[in-house]
Amino acid sequence: MCGVTIGLLALLLLSATCPVGGGALSQAILVPSLSSPAVLAQIDATPTSLPTVVLPLEEDLALVEAADRLVSELYARVSPSVVHITSRVITLDFFWGPLPSEGTGSGFVIDKEGHIVTNYHVVENAESIEVILSDQTQVPAQLVGIDPPNDLAVLRITVAPEKLVPVPLGDGATLRVGQRAIAIGNPFGLDRTLTVGVISALGRPLQKDDNTVIYNVIQTDAAINPGNSGGPLLNVRGEVIGVNTAIRQNAEGIGFAVSVDTVRRVVPELIQYGRYAHPWLGVLGYSITPELARALGLPVERGVLVARLYRNSPADRAGIRGAVRQIVVGNQRLLVGGDILVAIDGVPIRDWNSLQEYLEESTRVGQTVTLSVLRNGQSLQLSATLTEQP
Repeated sequence: MCGVTIGLLALLLLSATCPVGGGALSQAILVPSLSSPAVLAQIDATPTSLPTVVLPLEEDLALVEAADRLVSELYARVSPSVVHITSRVITLDFFWGPLPSEGTGSGFVIDKEGHIVTNYHVVENAESIEVILSDQTQVPAQLVGIDPPNDLAVLRITVAPEKLVPVPLGDGATLRVGQRAIAIGNPFGLDRTLTVGVISALGRPLQKDDNTVIYNVIQTDAAINPGNSGGPLLNVRGEVIGVNTAIRQNAEGIGFAVSVDTVRRVVPELIQYGRYAHPWLGVLGYSITPELARALGLPVERGVLVARLYRNSPADRAGIRGAVRQIVVGNQRLLVGGDILVAIDGVPIRDWNSLQEYLEESTRVGQTVTLSVLRNGQSLQLSATLTEQP
């Protein structure tokens, strides 16, 4: 409003727009002198509109500064462990024939023997691989082992041991949603970039472009971009808790890292054998849902309805039975009449994914498991010795 208590400058600025009697003001407003008693009285009576500034307590500042130092010191200690990986791939062009192309990513040193962990997709189909250390030393790298299902690979470089700064691995059992997560990598070629966030979720299944699934993945809001792939996700102790792997397209703050538990399980076999042996049961089946159970008259609402068996597979040798007939439910053809798998080693199996996750995360090749199945209304316990997935 255009009241008399507004200041001199405001009156001057509003003199061309303040309505008087419904019309625009067409002449200058007479402004009282700032020294007049009336104006001084109005100024004294006008309450201040300036906010009260509350300074943080010294104790609070000390905590914030300590947290900042922790991250800075962690970066100084761990960043020399992070390497820049360049892979060269030969692609075939219809007109020009073989053409070289380059990809970049990240990795981290895990021992003084020169082993480096990264993502499989960083070095997939590479004709040659080069690693750049933190001191800008460039060396060729040898591919030691790969595990495409878990998107992990191990490289090895030959340099003086004093150039190598291994980073320790953490413990997946200690991870909690909400705890600090720190990523170091080379996004868009920007060497050893640090981003900070939290663990947003644990135990996520991550479906890849080839429709395979990485289980027990860590979700984080620490910024991850192209080039971060293969770099470490760290806790505040500077221990690796995951390998930064993927981001959710068209979304911000949703990144994924392969869990350190998977790294601990897979990487030693990649170093020793060049590959990881995935346990295999040898069945194909359907996830049972309450809707499917009602449609087929099944005795349970969760589990796996076995459709097919691979000949001479662990499931086949254990005596599991597959489908005996084919029916149409809605617009879908189903193979039915086979056994219903409801548990392995006493662990409930809710659907196809939980079956695959248990085999991948909790078993090894050569291990004998107990299968709990339902057959014609009867409960059976069958033993199967797992073999390597062909």
